[in-house]
Amino acid sequence: MNPSRILLLAALYLGLIFGGAFIGQQLTDLVAFDIRPSNEPEVHGAIMTCTAAYILASAIPFVPGAEIGLGMMLLLGPRIAVLVYGSMVAALMIAYLIGRLIPPAATARAFAVLGLRRARDLSLDLAPLDTGARLRLLTARAPRRIVPFLLRHRYLALALAFNLPGNTLLGGGGGIALAAGLTGLYSPGGYALTVVLAVLPVPLMIFLTGHHP
Repeated sequence: MNPSRILLLAALYLGLIFGGAFIGQQLTDLVAFDIRPSNEPEVHGAIMTCTAAYILASAIPFVPGAEIGLGMMLLLGPRIAVLVYGSMVAALMIAYLIGRLIPPAATARAFAVLGLRRARDLSLDLAPLDTGARLRLLTARAPRRIVPFLLRHRYLALALAFNLPGNTLLGGGGGIALAAGLTGLYSPGGYALTVVLAVLPVPLMIFLTGHHP
């Protein structure tokens, strides 16, 4: 890959990271409203609007959805933890389903535009295969021992990725979920169960204790 292509990809990557951070900051500012008994109806309406915006934003790759959710819980109190939890689960399901709906040919074209020829070729090779065949092909081509291990324990690896500090660098929850859908390696049921369990610890802790973990 020539240097100009590398610089272009680096610029795109940084743009996605900063763009996601900007969206996250805007949403965090949106929920920072004053709560008083006199404005309770308006607050309920604002919370519902923020929840819808939070779900949509968290489904977008590189948006720090977990950090936004934590900020919402700290600003609005532990009772909002259940709503934040449900919203994050919904966001990760939306991103996954979008990934499932994107045709492999479109993914291959995107890789080609970015100059990622090996990724393009791999995407085309995986397209006609079922889950088992995809796993066998990826395992056979994996250059390191750790990759086959992660493929065999892919649901656990996915749960850890969702909870990895700084996972925004990997695309955030939305990007990881989108990639999970694109790979075709995760069944809808298995993925949904993984998300439900992976997202639970922090909201549950805040809900039960009322404290920052």
